[in-house]
Amino acid sequence: MRLFLLTAVVMVAFAANSVLNRMAVGEGGIGAVEFALVRVLAGAGVLLALVAWRGRGWRGASLAGVAGLSVYLFGFSLAYGQLDAGTGALILFGVVQVTMFGGALLAGEAVPGRRWAGAGLALAGLAVLVAPAGASWMGFAAMAAAGLGWGVYSLAGRGARDALAATAGNFALALIPAAGVALLAGVEFGAATGRGVALAVLSGAVTSGLGYALWYGVLPALGAGRAAVAQLTVPLIAAAGGAVLMGEAVGWRFAVAAALVLGGVAWASLPRAVSRGGG
Repeated sequence: MRLFLLTAVVMVAFAANSVLNRMAVGEGGIGAVEFALVRVLAGAGVLLALVAWRGRGWRGASLAGVAGLSVYLFGFSLAYGQLDAGTGALILFGVVQVTMFGGALLAGEAVPGRRWAGAGLALAGLAVLVAPAGASWMGFAAMAAAGLGWGVYSLAGRGARDALAATAGNFALALIPAAGVALLAGVEFGAATGRGVALAVLSGAVTSGLGYALWYGVLPALGAGRAAVAQLTVPLIAAAGGAVLMGEAVGWRFAVAAALVLGGVAWASLPRAVSRGGG
């Protein structure tokens, strides 16, 4: 029961990042680049404090991890200027899975037929979502870039001996490209509201920093299979949060896309014995 509750808290934290970003950027409380900058600052601060509290360093960061995290953070924020919370989470989730699938192929891993079929369903769901009257193409492109970045970040971290230390290092080093983006974009906090900044800090320090730390704590007990299935709930939680907190509509297009994307990923994630039994 304890493991279930902790896992549920983590999934809510992941979904909350979508809702918080949408509330801050989508409603004009802070710019997308400014939100991402505050988020990475707050996340790095909390994660570095955690590894310092443990009395360990934050070695284990990688160039791919830092690059992937940076692309994710800024693409994520830019996308939520145009996308609803649930739609953005669904695009992110679908692209992450396709990226991880591609990473397995490039690594020469054997890919069962069910994973090909699952990836195809997920792609079909994304196509439904961005069909005419669906999601903004600009928003889709930004969130797809974020999904690619998070997928690369996840692939880079598979061999990390200390996941928390590696994550803290990646966040800390991501401050360098973040500062570069800030200079190029000419960030302007003068137009940001106190609420917008507070939401960015909350996203970075709590739902990203502490959320990721808790996730690393429950992963060993969950195992890879259950962890993959648990994440299927994130887009739906984000959609519910957007509907309750911001009155965002959840229409038939999202429902069809969600069924295809989540169904495809669930199919691809099934243990081999179960998938055989189901044909």
